[in-house]
Amino acid sequence: MLSLFKKNKNVEEKDASVEAENFVEREATRQETPGDEQEVETYLDFHPDWDVSNQERYVYGFHHAQLPKLKPNQVSISGIDIVQDNEFFIVNAFIRNTVEKPIRFEEVVLLLLDREGKIAARKTFDLEILGEIPPNACRPWTFLFSEEDVVAESFPIDNWTLAFELRQKEPSGHSLMLDEAWENNLNDVQKTRLRELVNNLPPLASGEINFMGIEARMSDADELHVTLLIRNGSEKDIHIEQIPLFVEDASGQVVAKGGFQMNHFEVKANTSKPWTFIFPESLLETKEIDLSRWRVFLPEHQQA
Repeated sequence: MLSLFKKNKNVEEKDASVEAENFVEREATRQETPGDEQEVETYLDFHPDWDVSNQERYVYGFHHAQLPKLKPNQVSISGIDIVQDNEFFIVNAFIRNTVEKPIRFEEVVLLLLDREGKIAARKTFDLEILGEIPPNACRPWTFLFSEEDVVAESFPIDNWTLAFELRQKEPSGHSLMLDEAWENNLNDVQKTRLRELVNNLPPLASGEINFMGIEARMSDADELHVTLLIRNGSEKDIHIEQIPLFVEDASGQVVAKGGFQMNHFEVKANTSKPWTFIFPESLLETKEIDLSRWRVFLPEHQQA
């Protein structure tokens, strides 16, 4: 089934490796350390149900030795050769895993690329049958393509590459929304920091509206300025006409209360919008305010 000499001419140059996060949760990958720039050597591992002769082991071992080393936390697929059987194309390949834990696949889309990197064939494979691939293992597998899977004029027998078709991760769709005045008054560094803040916050539940405190400070005029990030996790725009806010300082006491008219204030779907609320001295409960720790909430729900 597998030929020692009739191999993919580009197997040494075109090992298709990707970061393991495309297939497993990030928590399953090994922690990055200063030594992670070192390459990882894999060992040949056969599926428990495969009955492999000594000659086949030797041939697979020969091809495995030609593969480039991988970095930690990668999953790789490498084509070995193609055998044509009537209208079918049998593609022999290796799948390698350098995650520190065993990995399992489900449905995976594989692409056969021609010498120019264009898609020649595409097919979805259910790789649950592949079983569990141990850490730093290289498992041979056979993929069957038919003429129906060919999307090019012909199926490339020479100068081809087998690769994963990576489904793009669904973006959260959540982004920063700035009022025109904020857009004009903030510099690029401030805007970048706000975007980074929004991108790094835990995702909202579907339909959740959240008020998050960003900054609280006393002005020279003895006013309390509180900046909030109003986060809209729903699929619809929201409009706020009025909002009551309480501010609690490090003492755990409410130090400011106020109701704010918002005049058709809009936060678009899946966006976060910053806004500064100014409590004049008349809305302060005390002049002794400790802002080393603070929170702001809606009095009806006691929301932080």
